[in-house]
Amino acid sequence: MDLPKDKHALPALPAPADPASPGPSAAEVASFLRRHPDFLVENPDLLGVLTPPRHDRGERVVDMQHFMVQHQRGEITRIKAQNKSLIGTTRANLMGQARVHQAVLAIIGAHSFEQLIQIVITDLAGLLDADVVTIAVERQGGQRAKLPHHGIEILEPGTVAEVLGDDRDVVFQTDTHGDPRLFGVGAGLVHSAALVRLPVGRSAPAGMLCVGRRKPGKFQTVQGTELLSFLARALGITIAAWLDLPA
Repeated sequence: MDLPKDKHALPALPAPADPASPGPSAAEVASFLRRHPDFLVENPDLLGVLTPPRHDRGERVVDMQHFMVQHQRGEITRIKAQNKSLIGTTRANLMGQARVHQAVLAIIGAHSFEQLIQIVITDLAGLLDADVVTIAVERQGGQRAKLPHHGIEILEPGTVAEVLGDDRDVVFQTDTHGDPRLFGVGAGLVHSAALVRLPVGRSAPAGMLCVGRRKPGKFQTVQGTELLSFLARALGITIAAWLDLPA
């Protein structure tokens, strides 16, 4: 009898005269498995439908049960690893959420515009577990504006679009050298960064909230951006209120 082309297919049998005739016999199935000892390894889903034999049917049966137990143990180990990773991610997200909420409360609690800027460039670094936090704003008019406050970086027009593009509000840089345009004198400390569009108002120049950390890999592209966007929106609304800018 010719073997089928698919090495994992059961042997083909001549068409039975009676449509109700059974498929391959037990002997043929056993013969196929002997010729293909890795069949169950490559088709582990079959272990879920097989009935394991009892221990008292011989030494070879014990080996089969051991194989099935090992397979189940491997599945359990894999599931535990997935659960551990999920729990770790959830905890990190909750911690990040708590940090952002604290940062927003600090921002809206400022008693003056000067205090607000001081909170952003000083307190936010600690609240967000960052090393450098700045506000980068594009200049308006023909002359380069002087820095009104330490921690506010003045950009050339078009820099925000260059960094963020037109369709993104958050960019993560996982392994980078800090951009002096964005981080000023603190750029040398920055090796990973989160750059967030700062929506102050339609009449305000384009700007960004720039958060930098010393270690590479602290900002990952898989991280959610909603919390940072929320923080930037809260900051933008607060800046507009202090500067009496139209929404």
